[in-house]
Amino acid sequence: MLKRKLMLLPALLLTAAAALSGCSQGGSTGGAGEKVINIYQGKVEISNQLAEMKQVYEESHPGVTLNIQSVGGGTDYAASLKSRFSAGAQPDIFTIGGFQERDLWLEYLEDLSDQPWVQNMDQVAKDPMSANGKLYGFPLNYEGYGFLYNKDIFKEAGITEIPKTLSELEQAAQKIEEAGYTPFVNAYAEWWVLGNHNVNVPFARQDDPEAFLKSLDDSNADIRSNEIFAGWLDLLDLTLKYGNANPLTTDYNTQMSTFANGQAAMTQQGNWVQPTLDGINPDLNVGMMPMPISEDPEANDKLFVGVPTYWVINKNSPVKKEAKELLEWMATSPEGQEFLTTKFQFIPAFNNIQGDPEGIGKLGADLTQYIEEGKVLNWYFQQLPIGTPQDYANLMQSYIAGRDTRDEMLKNLQTSYDNLKVR
Repeated sequence: MLKRKLMLLPALLLTAAAALSGCSQGGSTGGAGEKVINIYQGKVEISNQLAEMKQVYEESHPGVTLNIQSVGGGTDYAASLKSRFSAGAQPDIFTIGGFQERDLWLEYLEDLSDQPWVQNMDQVAKDPMSANGKLYGFPLNYEGYGFLYNKDIFKEAGITEIPKTLSELEQAAQKIEEAGYTPFVNAYAEWWVLGNHNVNVPFARQDDPEAFLKSLDDSNADIRSNEIFAGWLDLLDLTLKYGNANPLTTDYNTQMSTFANGQAAMTQQGNWVQPTLDGINPDLNVGMMPMPISEDPEANDKLFVGVPTYWVINKNSPVKKEAKELLEWMATSPEGQEFLTTKFQFIPAFNNIQGDPEGIGKLGADLTQYIEEGKVLNWYFQQLPIGTPQDYANLMQSYIAGRDTRDEMLKNLQTSYDNLKVR
């Protein structure tokens, strides 16, 4: 049986692949005693900001070099990280998600329980990276997702209220089509869009998600007969009916450019794409709204919020001391906190750091409002059996391609869970 823990606000968010520099085999001592911290991370949307942070940090910490590599998008970060370890090229700092990924990598993780920034973490940020009474991860931020929408297109199409039911969403899509725009741009070539975030919707919308997961573990729940999964499939079908052509070949970059340039009115993503959108169209009038799967507006009016990834330190690293100093600088210094908020446009996961209302962007502002109003649901894909999200993405893509019926896909989701769960 899988071990489940309650998380009130707990992705690995993999986007377009980019690399700042190569990552050699673990930390090393360069010329004249120079310390090199090799960092391998999966949030490529902040690659440029990390390059700036590298410069600022190295200027104030002579003798220390940050060697940062960002991997994502078309490259499976989790698989590439495993390959690096298998090849003996272990980074000093790397990023992982909580719960299942924590357990997967636990033998390599340095205990960070005694670090000064730990006291400023909420328990909901600690839980996914806590085990055996110890804390093993540095939370970058809170993130959330739903449907992004172009407010100007909505206004032009005569949509005055955010759709909060499935029928209202279809009515909005029809108006958008009549106004000459594509309602949805779907990046269903990206496994994480489907297998992490999209499939999280029916798990999070269960009356008691923790109990539902336990029932799946105990073979006492059936996805195929679950009404919430049926409603979720109705939503997926709606995005396809009113979506772009060739969603299975539409990647993240195409999704972002199509949406940012005003060619589509809605798309499934989170506040982490704000820097990407700003880089394409800084004047985009964008907001974030729920993903309705029923006719219950109150139940639908939620966004999905969690801690997507943590920076962890390889306990075998020869530069553990320097790596800890970097994390402390990020969490406690004015310069480091500015990167976490204004530069990265993050909602901080530390309760002593105030987010920048301007810096977090329009999406972050919408998300913060939902958080403050308590209209949020958790990220349960982090608690699914290892390999399930990727497998679910493959099954969903097969359905989208027309190879499977609705019932066949739901049956396959159940079978996949049964095959991958810890017995």
